[in-house]
Amino acid sequence: MGCSSCGTAGGKILGCKSNGGCSSGSCNRMNAYDWLANLPFADPDTACRIIEVSFNNGSRKDFYRNNTTHLFEKGDMVTVEGIAGFDVGTVSLTGEIVRLQMKKAGTDENDQEIKKVLRRAGEKDLEILKINKAREPEAIIRSRAIAKQLNLQMKISEVEIQADGKKATFFYIADDRVDFRELIKVYAREFKVKVEMRQIGARQEAAKVGGVGSCGRELCCSSWLTEFKSVNTTAARYQNLSINQSKLSGQCGRLKCCLNYELDTYLDALQHFPDHADTLRVAKGNATLIKKDIFKNLMWYILPDSNKQYPVTIERVRKIKQLNAQGVVPEELEAVELISHNKPKEVEPEFVDVVGQISLRTLEKNDKKKRQQQRQDQQRRPDNRRPEPPKRPGQPQGPGQGQQRPPQQGPRNEGPRRPDQAQAPRGPRPDQRKPQGGGAPNPNRPRPEIKKPDQKQNPPQGDAS
Repeated sequence: MGCSSCGTAGGKILGCKSNGGCSSGSCNRMNAYDWLANLPFADPDTACRIIEVSFNNGSRKDFYRNNTTHLFEKGDMVTVEGIAGFDVGTVSLTGEIVRLQMKKAGTDENDQEIKKVLRRAGEKDLEILKINKAREPEAIIRSRAIAKQLNLQMKISEVEIQADGKKATFFYIADDRVDFRELIKVYAREFKVKVEMRQIGARQEAAKVGGVGSCGRELCCSSWLTEFKSVNTTAARYQNLSINQSKLSGQCGRLKCCLNYELDTYLDALQHFPDHADTLRVAKGNATLIKKDIFKNLMWYILPDSNKQYPVTIERVRKIKQLNAQGVVPEELEAVELISHNKPKEVEPEFVDVVGQISLRTLEKNDKKKRQQQRQDQQRRPDNRRPEPPKRPGQPQGPGQGQQRPPQQGPRNEGPRRPDQAQAPRGPRPDQRKPQGGGAPNPNRPRPEIKKPDQKQNPPQGDAS
């Protein structure tokens, strides 16, 4: 029963801000589903000419007579008669379902005081409605300030301005009787409208404001609940709920309406439990009743010397009551041992002392070994400097490029370089020349290049002699 705009697409909720009451063709709160819409009617003359129109997103509804030639459908915007003017609303119900709603509300279909539908809402009507509705948030703040200046014990919860801007309805909450004769004069002078004061309760305020309950769903009073029944703490006691005011109260500050939803089921199930079984006499003392479990048909008792709870069957409680009536005190309650057959019994893990297995010294030793290993790897790693490209003949040399590094033959020394070998000159130095007079050979002198014999040439032949 949702319109096409209510859904999710691309991970985002589309929605139409209906506050949980969206149905096909309309986006208002507390809508009634028209289950007679698809049924054909043979005589159109006897069809219901009254439609239901909702205002302010469904917070207020009223019946209007359709004397025009238009056939309205659910969701159409119409202009209707108002107080000293006109108002604009949304059609919420049409057809035979309206007669059932009127019967439920106690309204006569032939009543001449029912207001009329003027026309279908035009662009000018919708523009005026938008302008006047934009005044409501500021009117709420200003009206609360005026009520506080006059020292009135009341709270303005909502202000609804008529579409033409000639009338405003102030909904307020007050515990005691309030004399607001002076307040009406101030409101009329401040807002330049005809003022109507309407008192509502805390539950009606929550229905108008809306919100999300502790169950995670929208409040029942703002989505579908139209009648408020009295709720007391007796309903919580029948359902074995703890009397906690913070948990049992809703956003309105009153007891939650949902406490009455399952109350009839609990009352039917509690009929099979024995009455006047709050105390049982046994050999260990008087057993006191704690709670009743309607799902397992058990009654839980505690003994005076311990806080342990004993589940006892209904038959056993009746038998103990009969024995106590005869003056006999049984030895035990004969509590039932609760064993779950569906779930396997969980094995309780054993306690293991892990203190001392891991120490900070062990972690420090591991870090020290890693650092030493990294240092050794850096020492064994060859020189990471990039080789210089070969120079072309005639290419100018920049600073630091005129020196040539002698080619190294054989494997490099993997050990660290000495300071005198950090930057060796690349060209031949005077001290690298061939020593004269039979000096010691220089180890840094480049080795002569040995040419290999050409394999294609014939091998040398020896002398014939």
